[in-house]
Amino acid sequence: MRGSDRQTGSMFSYVSSEALVPADHPLRAMRLLLNAALERLSGDFDALCAAGGRDSIAPEKLLRALLLQAICAVRSARRLIELVTYIMLFRWFIGLSMDAPVWDVTVFT
Repeated sequence: MRGSDRQTGSMFSYVSSEALVPADHPLRAMRLLLNAALERLSGDFDALCAAGGRDSIAPEKLLRALLLQAICAVRSARRLIELVTYIMLFRWFIGLSMDAPVWDVTVFT
C-alpha cells in the first residue's frame, strides 16, 4: 500500500467543539448573553424541577434549542432535532457533546 493510501491518525478526535467554532461567529456573543440570563434563572429552574422521578433534560438546553429554532427560522421541532443531530455548531450552542444522544422530538410537546 502506498503512503498516500494509508489512513493515518485515529478514528477519534480530541478537539473540543469550542475550538471548532470561529472566534468571531455571531453565536458566540449570543451564547455569552444567554449564559448570563440562564444563570440568573437557574434557581427558578431548580425550584420547578421535581426531586424524584426519571431523569429530565435541563431546561437551559431546551431553551437554547428553541432559541436556535427561532434565530435560524427552523420550521418545526422535528427539523430542529434533525439539525441538532448533524450540525456541530448547534450542539455547541446548546451544550451537547458530539457523542451525546439528541432528544426525541416529543420533548417540545
